[in-house]
Amino acid sequence: MTLLRTSARSLADDAAPDRRQYVEDLKSAYYFAYRQRPSRAEINSWHVSLHELARLLVSADLADVEMLVEYPLPMCSLRADVVLAGVHPRTGEPAYVVVELKQWSAARAIRGSDDLCEVRGTVPRRAQLHPVAQVRRYGEYLVALTRVLDGHGHRVSGAAFLHNAEDRDVSSLLSAPVADGRLFTHTSRNAFLTFLHERLVPDPDHLAADALLTSRCAPTTTLLEAAAEEVLHRRHFTLLGEQQKAFSLVLRTLAEVEREGDGRKEIVLVNGGPGSGKSVIALSLLGELSRRGRAVAHATGSKSFTTTLQRKVTEERSGTGKLFTYFNSFERARGNDLDVLILDEAHRLRETSNGAPPGSKWARRRQIDELIEAARVPVFLLDEHQVVRPGEMGTAEAIEKAAAERGIAVRHVDLDAQFRCGGSRAYEAWVLQLLGLAPGGPHTWRGDDNFEVRVADSPAQLEDFLQARRDEGHSARITAGFCWPWSRPNKDGTLVDDVSIGPWRRPWNISAPHGVGGLPPSDLWATDPAGFGQIGCIYTAQGFEYSWNGVILGPDLVWRGQNWHPNRSESRDTALNGSSDADFDRLIKNTYKVLLTRGMAGTVLYSPDPETRAKLNELVPGGTGRVP
Repeated sequence: MTLLRTSARSLADDAAPDRRQYVEDLKSAYYFAYRQRPSRAEINSWHVSLHELARLLVSADLADVEMLVEYPLPMCSLRADVVLAGVHPRTGEPAYVVVELKQWSAARAIRGSDDLCEVRGTVPRRAQLHPVAQVRRYGEYLVALTRVLDGHGHRVSGAAFLHNAEDRDVSSLLSAPVADGRLFTHTSRNAFLTFLHERLVPDPDHLAADALLTSRCAPTTTLLEAAAEEVLHRRHFTLLGEQQKAFSLVLRTLAEVEREGDGRKEIVLVNGGPGSGKSVIALSLLGELSRRGRAVAHATGSKSFTTTLQRKVTEERSGTGKLFTYFNSFERARGNDLDVLILDEAHRLRETSNGAPPGSKWARRRQIDELIEAARVPVFLLDEHQVVRPGEMGTAEAIEKAAAERGIAVRHVDLDAQFRCGGSRAYEAWVLQLLGLAPGGPHTWRGDDNFEVRVADSPAQLEDFLQARRDEGHSARITAGFCWPWSRPNKDGTLVDDVSIGPWRRPWNISAPHGVGGLPPSDLWATDPAGFGQIGCIYTAQGFEYSWNGVILGPDLVWRGQNWHPNRSESRDTALNGSSDADFDRLIKNTYKVLLTRGMAGTVLYSPDPETRAKLNELVPGGTGRVP
């Protein structure tokens, strides 16, 4: 939902009751939608920037154009400041203008980049995305994922309005190629009015706004379905906000280190939660750099993830799968063999590539040193809450320390968007608090229009619900905590029903490197449609996504009284043997955090433990929260 639907007339007059009330309405709507209070900067923007835009519209006889404030882009958590809704002055078709509002008074373009800039008064060297590049991508994303706009991309345009700035103070932004005549300041208010008059007039029946607000969203193209096209043709993904900033920053950093020469290196560190778009950035960079003929590779610590990428890409063109490799492939790499090394899921870095403990006679260099040495620009993409196994040490602190030891600068980008879980920040925050990974403790799920959470009373009920979603054309998988034995297939190729809960029995996904009986091997379980019917775990689910997500919380994590109680004796994961109690607690909770955030449309929870199941039913109330 949009946070506020109003007219420019309502917001333009300082004395009007609506003018005094609209910020309070926005604050209430924001809290209801996102379960958190807006920042001071957001509130200040509502007070100042919206008022400036509304006054401009009134002065242009566009007072009755509808303003959709803080408009949420489909299937992600990013929001456009304002979408103006009306009709085209000549054709009468619905027309929309996406407006990015900035209170900047002075800014300059960053040399060597088409779409990065620096703003006066901010932290030195902190790059910002050019506001026109930002709003253009918002428009492209809106068109690509809104059914009512399918085939009607011409109905959407975009502009950035820097109402506090004079042209002379942002001249390099105005002359940047990306500006394309869509950046307006206080100086160029009249030009902005002309721009708007050419694109829309008020819609007396308000049908344009109704159509946009009620339109169905097209499903987001999943990462792995688009991998081959992205690497080879780069058609599927539109990078937004901090994603585009990270992409541009890597390209600019490479240009900088090459210009300075002498073996210069710099690191780009991209931090973001599940579904924030880290892998989309990685594939976009891989595609762009490979097309430019640069020496580039994509590495992960996940065999499943890398194998799937290799398969998807080599289906398109033989040999391209070599772009994908592993963290431990760079033990013998020469310094700066690569221009850019893209390290996806860098939270899975190990101490050493050969598995020997540091300090032992078998240990070689630290893995992090090998990876930094291998490229002029190593790009680390990580989420510290996805460290789920002992020995994984990919943290921002570890990377920064290794860089400091070598005198290498680190450039940071923090992703603030959510593209998995239906774009629901509320669900991601709920999971973190549910598991005690963020302060606040478990609380009742209050619902979200973009994401469903349900609780099943039995594993059969969970499976039936997911099968019904598959019958509707959606993808679905069931995962579980590693609390049951994991057998290899029988000699006749049948699978052993290891996951046993009462009369319900199902096999784990195939542990062998090759599929049997038409069923996929473990590396392809999450992406092959035949994977449904086998149960996945952290080793096969991490890094992947599917529409509907069933999660069985095993007896290794149960609710007792007022707290979660990890139960080491119920875990069958030998990788956790020898971990301290504190580490076991942290790793088990991180494991379930990963499993709970694989879904794009919804998650169904089940626990075979009665007290835990009762707690889940308490947190996800009856009615719509329960599996029917």
